[in-house]
Amino acid sequence: MTVFFIGAGPGDPELLTLKARRIIGECPVCLYAGSLVPEEVVACAPKGARVLDTAPMTLDDTHGEILAAHKRGENVARVHSGDPSLYGAIAEQIRRLKVDGIDYQIIPGVPAYAAAAAALGQELTIPEVAQSIILTRMSMKSTSMPAGETLENFGRTGATLAIHLGIRALREIERQLAPFYGADCPVAVVYRVGWPDQAIIRGTLSDIHAKVREAKITRTALVLVGPALSDNHGFPDSALYDAAKPHVLRPRVKTGA
Repeated sequence: MTVFFIGAGPGDPELLTLKARRIIGECPVCLYAGSLVPEEVVACAPKGARVLDTAPMTLDDTHGEILAAHKRGENVARVHSGDPSLYGAIAEQIRRLKVDGIDYQIIPGVPAYAAAAAALGQELTIPEVAQSIILTRMSMKSTSMPAGETLENFGRTGATLAIHLGIRALREIERQLAPFYGADCPVAVVYRVGWPDQAIIRGTLSDIHAKVREAKITRTALVLVGPALSDNHGFPDSALYDAAKPHVLRPRVKTGA
């Protein structure tokens, strides 16, 4: 018996990987986070499967379902949004599985920041502008952040920031990041990326709060911040395809005909 932690992607059922779809279609038990994973994602579960929305359940409840499946010798598809390695709350589940000697595997999925970049139609790492992406979150009512993992510290890098759980803290995000990025730094808020009601709001650190408030968005959104989001900077072409810069897979420098 195996528990499969499956990344369902950001919401679009077509972004589910082939492996994830196959495993969901084979497991007689499917536990999915219904607040973030559409029912369409788990519609491929086999006929007669025990399919439960875990949104109203506790960790004890979900683990109890897994223990019951283990006794029956039935595999479990534990379906999470995005990629399970990012804010998937799987570490605490894995800890219990190890105590009980239950096997598990992790099936990766499309993370929200990648889907958001696709929805925005742009790259998040621009040559000589930003070559790093920092995935972080705001504390709000969630578990507190470790010491040192602050927006001020991340802001000093100038990297592209992908901020989870920040939609209700846009004023605080502006306060902490404006000294490093400037008040006119571009910001993109992507609401329910991959869902039919997906919405994108673009602005700057100084005006994004007002725009989001006007749109009445209060949850389930990713906040992207950084100069890489701008269309106004000139940047050099990547050296990867530069004819004047050979590399191991293209050893000769091309010259004019």
